[in-house]
Amino acid sequence: MRRYGLIGYPLTHSFSQKYFTEKFEKEGIPDSRYDLFELPDPTAFPQLIASIPDLVGLNVTIPHKQAIIPYLDELDPASAGRIGAVNTIRILPDGRKIGYNTDYYGFRLSLEEWFNSLEIVPETIQALVLGNGGAAKAVTTALTDLHIRYRLISRQQSADALAYEAISPEILEEYRLIVNTSPVGTYPNTEASPAIPYGMLTHRHLLYDLVYNPAETRFLQQGREHGATTHNGLPMLHLQAEKAWEIWNL
Repeated sequence: MRRYGLIGYPLTHSFSQKYFTEKFEKEGIPDSRYDLFELPDPTAFPQLIASIPDLVGLNVTIPHKQAIIPYLDELDPASAGRIGAVNTIRILPDGRKIGYNTDYYGFRLSLEEWFNSLEIVPETIQALVLGNGGAAKAVTTALTDLHIRYRLISRQQSADALAYEAISPEILEEYRLIVNTSPVGTYPNTEASPAIPYGMLTHRHLLYDLVYNPAETRFLQQGREHGATTHNGLPMLHLQAEKAWEIWNL
């Protein structure tokens, strides 16, 4: 049996378990299963690994994408090493644990496909990135590689980030792509949304939400109501999941 799974806390809803379970059935992949492993504290990670000897691959979600790094043996330099966050772990037969970041691939490819459909050249647009966790690190690395200038938005003003209340009409005029990397608005808290000035949005704005459940978050709904073009996180999830599968089967 080849075991895969997801670690994070809490795991109230998992795209990954449904996705991979259906993949195993649909593609006739034998002796494989995907489980959820709620991990309130990353210090329990070594014990989890020791207790499941046939574990070969893990996905990592909030809040452990950065906290899990000290428990790994190495980071893939092309993804997790550059980004400083891990969402995929490959466990080798000798027990070595290697961290990767497939959020980067999922976000970048889905953004490029969206821009192509809208006939937008990446270098002609600038972005506001809402949140500063592990997902934001993958997003900002992808934006940098696409030559898209960005500013981080956080709950507290800092040297690296603007506070939400500092978003002005001038900033929104300059930064037309707004990417929500925070979990705000995720099921079951579907009425919540990042505290941006939605009334200042126009048809020139593009809103991308990494949240995929619900399919249209309040963030996207309010953007659409003000004429913005919107995109949810499901294509990114499919792309990053397939990248993880590729990594586990290198």
